[in-house]
Formats: sequence, C-alpha cells, structure tokens
Amino acid sequence: MAAGPGGRRGSRALSELLVSVLQEQASRLGVPMGILSAKTAATSIAQICEASEESRQTALLNVEQRKKLSCLLQTVKDLVADNAFCHLLFCQELWKMQNPPVLEVVWYLHRGNIVSLGELLESNSDTPAVVEWLFSSFCLLCKQTNDSSLHLEICEHVLSDFVIVLLQNGVQQTSDLGKKMEFQKIPHICNAVLQKMLIWVLDAIANEKQEDSSQLQTVKFWLNIFTVTMYKSTTSPEPLQQFFVHTLTEILTYNPLLKASDAIHMQREWSFARTCPLLTTLFRKLFVAFSAEKLMCHLQQILETHEVNWQHVLSCFSTLVVCHAEAEQLVKDLLSSLLIKAFENYDMENLITAFLIARQAALEGPSVFMSYAEWFKVSFGNASGCHGNSKKALVFLFEFLSELVPFEAPQYLKVHIMHPPFVPTKYRSFLLEYITLAKTRLADLKVAIEDMGLYEDLSSTKEDMQPQCQALEDVEKAIRIFENTGKIPTSVMEASIFRRPYYNSHFIPALLMPRVLPEVQDLRMVFIDSLKRADKIPPNLYTRYIQACCSLKEKLLQGGSIEIETSYLKEPVEQLKAELDELRMLITDQSKHDAVPAHIALISERLRTVMRRTNDENEATAFDSRIQVNICAPKLEQQDQCVIDLLLMSFCQNLIAASYFNPPERQGRCLSLFVKMICGQRYLLPALLARICQLIYHQGPALNDAHVLGLSAFMIHLNESKSLIPEVDVESRVPQVTSAKGLSVTEYWNHLLVFRTGESLAFCLRFCTAAVAYFLCKFQSLSRDDLCNLLPSGLIKKLWYLVPRLSLEARGTGPEEDAPELSWRFFSCPSVNYVKNSLCLWKQTCFQELLKEKAFQLSFREWLLFELEVQPEKDILSASERQDFHYWALYQWYLPASSASGGCEGDLEKACGILIDTVLDFFQRSELNNCGHLETSEFCIHKGTVNPDILCRLQEMVLELGCRKSSLNGCWNEKGHFLFRVFRERLKTIGNGSAVSEQLWRQQEVLMQKRILLSLPPSVLMMTWQRGKKMVLDCEDFFHFVNTELRNICSRGCALSYDITAHFFRGLLNASLEYEEPVKVIDDVLKTCQTKCPIIISSAALWWLRLEPVLCSQWKRLFGAPLAQELQRLRQCQHSATSFLSSKAEFSLSDTSWISAAFLHFTVQQQGAHGQMREILRSLGSDTEQLLVCLLFFALMDIILTRLAPKEGLEAQKSLEWCLELLQRLEEQGMSWLALFQSAEKDRGAYQILHHATSDQYISLLPVAFYSLSPGFHQNLLNREQTFLYVAVNMYIQLLQLYLEGATPLRSDHEGQHLPCVTHVDSLEVITNARQFLLHSIAWCPKKSFIHMQELLDPCGEFDPEMSVALRHSWKHAAAEDCYDEPALF
Repeated sequence: MAAGPGGRRGSRALSELLVSVLQEQASRLGVPMGILSAKTAATSIAQICEASEESRQTALLNVEQRKKLSCLLQTVKDLVADNAFCHLLFCQELWKMQNPPVLEVVWYLHRGNIVSLGELLESNSDTPAVVEWLFSSFCLLCKQTNDSSLHLEICEHVLSDFVIVLLQNGVQQTSDLGKKMEFQKIPHICNAVLQKMLIWVLDAIANEKQEDSSQLQTVKFWLNIFTVTMYKSTTSPEPLQQFFVHTLTEILTYNPLLKASDAIHMQREWSFARTCPLLTTLFRKLFVAFSAEKLMCHLQQILETHEVNWQHVLSCFSTLVVCHAEAEQLVKDLLSSLLIKAFENYDMENLITAFLIARQAALEGPSVFMSYAEWFKVSFGNASGCHGNSKKALVFLFEFLSELVPFEAPQYLKVHIMHPPFVPTKYRSFLLEYITLAKTRLADLKVAIEDMGLYEDLSSTKEDMQPQCQALEDVEKAIRIFENTGKIPTSVMEASIFRRPYYNSHFIPALLMPRVLPEVQDLRMVFIDSLKRADKIPPNLYTRYIQACCSLKEKLLQGGSIEIETSYLKEPVEQLKAELDELRMLITDQSKHDAVPAHIALISERLRTVMRRTNDENEATAFDSRIQVNICAPKLEQQDQCVIDLLLMSFCQNLIAASYFNPPERQGRCLSLFVKMICGQRYLLPALLARICQLIYHQGPALNDAHVLGLSAFMIHLNESKSLIPEVDVESRVPQVTSAKGLSVTEYWNHLLVFRTGESLAFCLRFCTAAVAYFLCKFQSLSRDDLCNLLPSGLIKKLWYLVPRLSLEARGTGPEEDAPELSWRFFSCPSVNYVKNSLCLWKQTCFQELLKEKAFQLSFREWLLFELEVQPEKDILSASERQDFHYWALYQWYLPASSASGGCEGDLEKACGILIDTVLDFFQRSELNNCGHLETSEFCIHKGTVNPDILCRLQEMVLELGCRKSSLNGCWNEKGHFLFRVFRERLKTIGNGSAVSEQLWRQQEVLMQKRILLSLPPSVLMMTWQRGKKMVLDCEDFFHFVNTELRNICSRGCALSYDITAHFFRGLLNASLEYEEPVKVIDDVLKTCQTKCPIIISSAALWWLRLEPVLCSQWKRLFGAPLAQELQRLRQCQHSATSFLSSKAEFSLSDTSWISAAFLHFTVQQQGAHGQMREILRSLGSDTEQLLVCLLFFALMDIILTRLAPKEGLEAQKSLEWCLELLQRLEEQGMSWLALFQSAEKDRGAYQILHHATSDQYISLLPVAFYSLSPGFHQNLLNREQTFLYVAVNMYIQLLQLYLEGATPLRSDHEGQHLPCVTHVDSLEVITNARQFLLHSIAWCPKKSFIHMQELLDPCGEFDPEMSVALRHSWKHAAAEDCYDEPALF
C-alpha cells in the first residue's frame, strides 16, 4: 500500500515493536525465534484470509485484507532479514490452515522473496492436492477478472509471474536434462497444472454452445499466457517453443472421437468464421511463436504421428490461411507432399488428409486460397498428376473417391463429375464407373446434375440450394448479361437445347414468375420477348404468363396498394456496419494489428450473410467468367450499392484514420488484407467495378480530396490482388466511348481514367498523383524490380503526360523550386494545390528513377493518343499554351530522344510516320466505336474535330521534309514515298480477306488514309526524282494507291470523289513549279494517267464543271500562260459534250474515245438529257463504234449504281432506258459490244482500260448489268455474235456465284454512307429472268455458238444442273450435225 514518509516510519516502528515482542515471547516459552515467528505469521495470514466470507471461492483479497497483509509482510521481511524466520515451517503451517492459502497471498509472498512458489509447492507432500489447489486457484483468478476491472491489473501480474515459474520449472531445457533439480516435485506439478488448465480450456471450447458468455470470458483470460511478449527475457526461447509445440499437439489430438468420414460431412461448420473464437484466438497466439516453415513442419509431424481431432486440425488450417500471409503457398506445398506420399505408398490416410485440408482452405474463399475445383483440376486434371503414373495409381484414386461418395456433399460430387481426373483412353471405364456412382448418389440426395444452375459455382461455400433458388439466380445473371451484350446469353441458348429438363422445369418458370408489369417494358420483359422471338418460350406459356401478371395487378389494386417490404435488409447491413467500425478501431491501434486478419474473416462471413439475404446473385461467380460493365450507364441494385459504399467508405475512413497515426509504410498489411477479402467475394466484384466506374468515370471531377485519396489507395491495393479478379469486358452503347474486351483490373482502371476535358485532366492528375505517392510511401522498402512489377504503369504514363502539360517547371522552362521530401502527410493535406502536389512528386528522386524504367516510359505514340483524346474547346490550356506544349513535346523531347525512351532519334520522317500511324489508329478506334457510321465532316471525333494543333504539327513536319525532298535522306527516297509506305504497311497488317468484317475494316482504313491525304498540302501526293541531271515528277506511289485502294471504295464505280480528284490536280500544278518546263511535266503526268491510272481522268470528267474554275484560277495565279495541252484537251472534251447537247453542234471526238465517252456520259446525266437519247445517238454520226461501246459501259455502271445506291439521284428506269437505246444503236450499226463482258483481258481489246478505271466490286456485278439488258437481246444478236451464248452462260454462272457467296462487299467513299448490297429479292428476280432468257435462247442459237461451250458445262452443272443438261444436249446436237455434214466438206 502506498504511504507517505510518516506512514512508512510508523509502519517500520510497529514492525520493530512486533519483532521485539516475539523475541520476548520466544525466550519465555523456550521456543526458537524462527519457529515461533513462522507459526505466528501463518496464523495471522489465516486470520486475514478468513476475514472474508468468500475466502473459499476467491483467489484475490479485498482492500482491507491487502492493508493488513501489507503490514504483516513488512514484519516478516524484518524477521527474515534478522534470520529469525523459518521458511519451511511457515510453508507447512500454511498448508495446515483450514482453507488452502489464497493465490494473491502466495503471490505477495513469492514477489516479496519471503517464500517462493516453488518452496511452497515442495513443502506439501500431497502432490495431487497441490495440483488441484493451484488449478482451482487459477480458475478462480480467471473468473474474478469478470467481476471488476479494478482487479484486472493484479490478476494479470499474478498470472504472468506464476505461469513463468510453471514454464521455467515444468519445461526442461536440453542442457538441464540429467541434472538434479532443486525442487524434485516441481516439474511434475507444473506440467500437471498446465495440462489441467489446457484441458479446462479445450473442454470449454468443446462445450461452447452450452457455456454462458461469462464462462467463455473466464477461459479467454487464461489464453493470455500464450502471448509471447509476456515472457520477454524471463524465459529462454527453447523451453518456450517446447511448451507451444506441446500445447499445439495437445489441441490437435484432444478427444479424437471424430473419424475422417465425419470430417468430410461436417467440415463446412469448421471454417474460421464459424469456429469458436477461443480456439481461433489460441491458434493465432501459438502461431506467433513459430516461423511459417517450422509451424508447417510441426503440423505435418502431428498429422503423421498422432490420432487427431479433425475439427481442431481443420480449424487450425482455416485460421492459418486466414491469418498467416505466407500460409497459402506452404499449404499448397504440404498438399503436394501428402499427395506424393499417398501415391508412392498407396496410403489412404495421406490422401484423405490432403483432400480435407484442401477443402478446408478453400472454404475460406479465393482471397486466401484457391477453390476446391481449381485445386482438384490442378492436382488431377492432367497427365502430370500423381495419379497418372500407372494403372495402379488410377485404381487407387478411384477407389478412394468411390469410398468418399456416401459421405460427400453434392458440390464436391459435381466438381468431380464436371472436372474429372485425367484418365488415359484405355482406362476410361474407371472414370465412367465413378461418374455413374456419383450421379446415383446425387440422385439419392435429390440433386440432379441436370438441375445444376447455368452460372452455379461448384466451389461455392454456401449451402446447396434447391434448383428453384438456383434458377432465380440464373435468371438474374442472364438478364444482366443480356443488358450488357444485347444478346441472349450463350449459356441460356445451350441450356434450351442440351439441358432441356432444367431449362423447362426451373429456368423458364423462374423467369415467368407473375408480377406487376411496368407500363414501359423493363429489361426483364425485353429479355422475355427476345426468348419468345427465338422460339425459346412456348406461345401458350407466354400467354399464360401475361394473363397471370394482369390478374396479379388487379388483385393488388383491389387491395389498395402495392408495397415492397425492405425492412428485413436493415438488420444485417447494420451488423456489417458495426463490424466495419470495429475494424477501424483495430487498424488505428498498432498493438491490435494481429487481430485484424481474424476480424476481416468475420466481415467476410458477415458479407455473405448480408448478400444472401439481399441479393439473388450467386455467392461466388466462376472465375473464368468475365465481368461485364456498361461504362456509359453502369447499373447496380440498390442493396448492392449500399454494401459497396459501406466497404469503400470503410476503406477510406480506415486509411485516413491510420494515416493520422502512422505513414503508410508503418500501417502494416491491414488495408491490403481488407481489399483482398473484398476481391475474394466474387459475387461482389461486378457491383464493385460498376460502382467504381460510376465514381471514377462519371463523377471523378466532383469527388472531394478524401474520396480521391481513398480511391487511389484502394486502386493500389486492388492491383495487389489482381490475380483474384476475372477479366473485365467494357461495353459501350455510345459512339464516343471506347469498348474493350478482356481487360485486367489494372487495365480497367486505366480505361476509366480518361482526359477529354479540363475537368477530367485535373481529376486524373489528382488521382494519379495520390495513387503513385501512396504507392511509393507504402512500398518504399521494396526493391526496384518489385516496385516496377507491382506499380501500374498506366499511372506513371499518365503523370508523364499530365505533369509537363500543366506545369512549365516540369518541362524545365519555368522557375525551379526545391521539392520537399516525399511525405504522405504532405500529399494527403487537402489544402495543397494539386499541381504543386504533382510537381513535388515529379521532382522526387525515386520518381525520376522510375521514369527511366522502360515499362514506365511514355512513347511518342502513347503521348499522341493521349493528346488526341483531349477536346480542344474544353481543354484546360489555351490555344497558345497548347501550341507551346506541342512544340516542347515534339521538338525538345520526342524528336531528339532515343528509340529506347520512346523517341525518334532525330529522324523527322520516323516522327511523321508515327504521327500518321497514331492518328489513323485513333480514327479507326473512333469509327469502330461509332458503329461504322462515318461523319460527313473530316476528322469528326467527340462530335467536334481532332485536335487541330496536331494536324498543324503534321503539316509543318511534312512540309519540312518536303523542303529537302531531293535528298536521299528525305521522305522521298529510293524506297518510295514515305507516306504511302506507311499506308501500305498498315493495310498489309489488315490483309485483304473475303470476310465482310475484314473488308469493312479495310474500307474504313482507306477512307481515313484519304482523310490524311486531304489534310496535307496537295503537292505531297507527288515526289521528285533526280535522274542524272534531269528532275522527274513521280506519281507512281499515288497511282498505285488509287488503283489498289481508292478505286475500290468509290461510290460511282468509275470515278473518285471530288475532294481527292481536286487535291491531285491542285498538287500537280503546285509540284510542277519546281521544273524548268512545268507545262510539259503536267502534260506528261496526265498522259501517264490515261494508261496507268485512268480513273483519275474519268473522275475529272465527272467533276469538271466544279474542277475547271479551281484549276483555271490556280493556273492563272501560278503561270499566267495558256493552259497545258492535256488540261486544254479535257476542257475541250467538256465543251464539245456541252455544245453537242445544247446546240446540236457536231460532237468532236478526242484521240481517246473512252475519255470523250466519259465526258459525254456525265454531261448527259448532269443536264438530265435522257429524254433526248435517240436524237443524241442519231446525231453522233457513223464511225463511232468505240464511243458507243464506251458509253454503254458507263451506262451499265449507272445501272449497277442504281441497285447499290438508290439515293445517288439516278433513276433506275432512265438508266436502263439509256442502256437499251445504246444497245439498239449498236445493233442497228452491227457493232460488237460483248468485249465489255469478256473474262480474259486479251479478249477485251481496246476496252480493257475501262475495267482498269472501275472498282472491282462494279466489275464483279457486270453479270447483273448484262442480264438487265435482256429486253434488248433479239434473235439477230444470237445469230450475228457467235460468242454471245458463251458470254451469256459465263455471266449466268458468275451471277449464281454472286448469289451463293452472299452479300457483296460494302464500299463507300461518299460522305461516309455505306453501300447496301443488292437485296435478296432483286437478286432472285435477276437470276430468274436470266435463267428463263438463257433456257429460251439455247434452242435458237446457231451451232457455231457452241464451239467453246464445253469448258463451261462443268461449272454450270455445279450451280444449275438443269441448265447444264440443256446446254450439253444442244452442244452434242450441234457436234452431231457437224459430223453428219462432214462428208459434204470434201
């Protein structure tokens, strides 16, 4: 007791007085002073203890007793100091008391060095009584901790001091073995007491459900003896470990009544969350004493050498995988070792042990251990498994699995059936026998394998559901997939065919449960209608569903209201919130971090409870099924959002609270474990990712600083656990948003962090800065390689882009300030400006070192893609600031930078190539997201324009290259034009396949390449060569691009669009200025066009009325001299055609008749002169065969155009009439025109050039045009043209091929409108007419028409056998006539 100086002096005087009194009494009685003092002291202690009525049921003294005892002990100490006290007699007298000594009294004696506990125990010869007394005293001591918090400190001291004594004496060190102990009975007593106390604890755990809470709290106090820090330097490590090993062994072998078969059936109830908290606390305290490897070694030794309590063993493994960071891999290694031993010795015990441990660890969820299905597939699903060595091993495995069948839970049987062990073909009978047995067992359990849910997870830890409940979950999942994809899920379609019993008996009834139908169709109703249209719901069943829904609505309306009861949600969510609040208390107290893993496991169990009651979602979605997120409108149920918000809010609060006390690097693994637990709840992941999409993608700029800090840290920890998260498919129904498939969670975050506006730029900078700063603070102890592997590269690359963009200082062009040391407190301070924050991070040495890593370097291409995303009108930078940033990035950073760092090594051509390639990729991605509908304006993205500054930079760079184009190092060298080289390489990667999707992709690519050409100066289309002393203007690359690509996407078939046509002519005039004789250069190029790229000339004919003013104005500005001869010739063609049609002047033919025909044809169209067709043709005069044939060809192109693009302004009937008039004119003059339809180039003669000037698609549709002319085919044509029948049959075969091969490729270059294919109805009509005409004509054709027919008979027979028979008959008849007439020839 505490006392002042006066009190202590008084106590000392009283003690001296008592000693003198005892001395006088001893001398008077003739008794030694030591004996008398010992007896007197023992009697006094007895009197003090008996002063309380509860002395027999207590281990502690009350306040009054402690005062008296304090005075007595002071006297005893004086007697001991004077050597006037007999210790042995004192101990004996204590044992003679009516009641055994109170434990607190013994503690005071022990602590005051009057009588140690060892001396007291040794002095009593009745060892069992001593053991019982000490055991009872400890039990009473533990019990009294519940009575008052005032006793707690004393209880803790009493317990720790005495347990240390028991441990020091009860557990002998190896060095002490064989030595004589000071107290012979002590080791036995100490061991016996510790053993009884352990059994007392284990009995309480075993009877947990019968015990009241106070009793469990009593037992819990004793578990403090297993706190390793309690022993500190008082006990050497060796006996301490021996004690812990012994304790662990005793726990695992306690009362081993349960058999392995019982464990198989009951182990679900032994998961961490369901195990008695006393037992899990005990395990956790024991684990602290061992390294992970030693602990696993002890566990394996116990399993091999003892009969065990399976409940305790499996609970131990559950606790281990939940609470020990390294446990997962060690348990996997243990399982592998057990399997190897089992199959080496064909030992069933090792095999059952492995299965039990694997299943137990899997019960704790994928966040801590792989699922059972996964483990079973890894262990037995391939030939390298232990069972694959021999037939004997296979027999052993299947015997074991067969023996398990009567005890198995249904989900394990399903795993074995759905993911069977690998079995060689010749031993398949073993597998089939087992599957039959397992299915029989499932049938006995009334669980049909056919009733498995469409999305059922075989590794789910929840109780088996009835098929009706599973069907409800399947319906919800199917509707969500339908919402994201717009299609009926494949699993539903397959079930309707291959799993009809489940589909008809469970899925459809669950889908068609009567409800009140909404006024506007909801997603469920749309899904039902889709199934009905696909004939997957019988019409009568659908009708009954609608009727039942209407009846339900009437019934509810009669009742007055329709209410949905949701109050049942409140209680579980409130409980979850309480658990999360408690977690925050544990995280903020560093001394309680050891309890965090266990508490997180409890939260995991609570989450399962909440979601089971509030959501029809399957408890665990299969890992190999991707998560679908509609990025434009992410949806989640209200209860899902409530739970997700609770978890995210808890994480943010935990982070902020923990950061208040410690920086991230000293916060331990608590937050990592929390996020890992969330990732393990796979049923939560779709809702979690959808909510993250809402917060980051849609609400990012509106988030406050605390939210940004929390979510950025959450992203870092989510990336830690990325292996637990399935791939993500990002769907988008909006053209401006990019879709993506199979994203990892890291890529998903990267997809959400976009910057298109000033607000989103600022938000991304805040978020990325916070995330990287948190990462560098949290994981600063990791090596450089580990940092690079763990840190998401997207964050660094975004900062690489954003910080220099928004800060001049980061570019090295502004005033520099020293950066403070990296500190999380600085970054988490809300008052700091975010640009200043990011600049501080940028200047950190560790960050600059990361920027040098290849994985984190932002390449020129990536920089361009980021910049192209920004909408200039909403940019945070002004136009001039943006221009300065572009100049810095292009000319100061990327152009001089090395390839290794993402730069161009000073190569301007390489920079131009990358820029063009990237812009095209950006266009392609944007157009694909725009569902293929190209906008009418050039470079239309974001419903605006591509960053015009980027296009300006491209123009500047190309012009700079053009200034040195004569140099071999320039962009125009012996390899050809660099621009078209880039185009060719890109088109080569796309290929030229026949699939419509590939052709559409190629078409879009070519259209965008044309856009690039139009954005550049026109003269870029040509290149200049120096051949000797002569300069040559070379257009070969452009001609090749036109002939192979642009020609095949033109909407009119034989003419390019106006924009590219005018671009070429303007470029030609500009480029010719560099030559001494520019007029001659222009004439040479245009003459070359007539043979090498004739479509340019036909395009000029189409657009000349628009083109001529532009060219004349440019010519006047550049030259002032008369027009070049070839341009003058084109002008004269147009003038001749116009004059001919308007004033009936004579039509003057040019040297090249097809050019005159082109001008005349397009002028007729433009002036609408179809009504004067006959007069026009008569006015042409004679000797115009080639002109008329060429006119017929262009008219045929119009017929094809009216079928492909009815909206082009041409009337199909007028076009046909124009063709028939031309045909009639040709027939009247006996002119041949069939060469237009010849297959071989040599047979086309002078008209080959027309095919070269027309797109391949139009040429392929010539059979359609040919049979459109059938009304003009007369008998004299059949007789006059001996090749007519051959051409007609050939055209018919090609027509059938077109029809059978399906839709023709889609081509377009006119304002982005795709050309629809010829309709199915039109095709059939054309084929029917052609067939009738051909069958009718065969009989009227002269025999000379069949000369070359034999080569067409087989192809025709493949498509139309009847036609082939008719032709063969006529051909043989003609041949026979030839043979009959043969003698007349001689």
